[in-house]
Amino acid sequence: MKKNSNSKMLVLSGLCVALNIVLGITVGSLNLPFYGDTIGTMFSAIIFGPMIGAIVGFLSSFIKSVLFSGIQNLPFADINVMIGLNVGFAFKNRKMSLMNSFLIGLLLSFLCAFIGTPIGIAVYGGLTGTMSDVIVLSLKKAGTSLFTASFVAKIQNNLIDKVGSMIIVYYIVKSLPLKYKKEFLQENIE
Repeated sequence: MKKNSNSKMLVLSGLCVALNIVLGITVGSLNLPFYGDTIGTMFSAIIFGPMIGAIVGFLSSFIKSVLFSGIQNLPFADINVMIGLNVGFAFKNRKMSLMNSFLIGLLLSFLCAFIGTPIGIAVYGGLTGTMSDVIVLSLKKAGTSLFTASFVAKIQNNLIDKVGSMIIVYYIVKSLPLKYKKEFLQENIE
């Protein structure tokens, strides 16, 4: 029984890594003002806990950086690891509801922007190559610091991305067949 459970965890975690990579590349190629690369991290953190969520987050960022987007993006792996840990711990002893998912997404929006802004400035000079660069350049021209301009743009991107992703994950988890909910989730979902 335990071996079967470990096999399911490995397969599902691998699928979550692949989902993160595919969504991240797809969204990145469209230059949309969000990221799309954390749904698998959030899902695995809720289903298997914070450590597996962190591992899925790291592997997603590592593989995507090495194979697709460039090794300079590897420092952003810290963000995906943080997401896995926070989502996993947030839902470890708390019922997963739409409101809790929204609130965790909101919290992640600020945490990710706070961590991602200095990384983005160090790696890309505060610009992301997306439509949000208009905000950064406008705020910078208006006299704000590069950190503030980049942070404001990242908050906007993350509000769409993290809140939206948490709500999507809520509905995915809620839609799981009852036998999988009983097998993987300790708490009921509202």
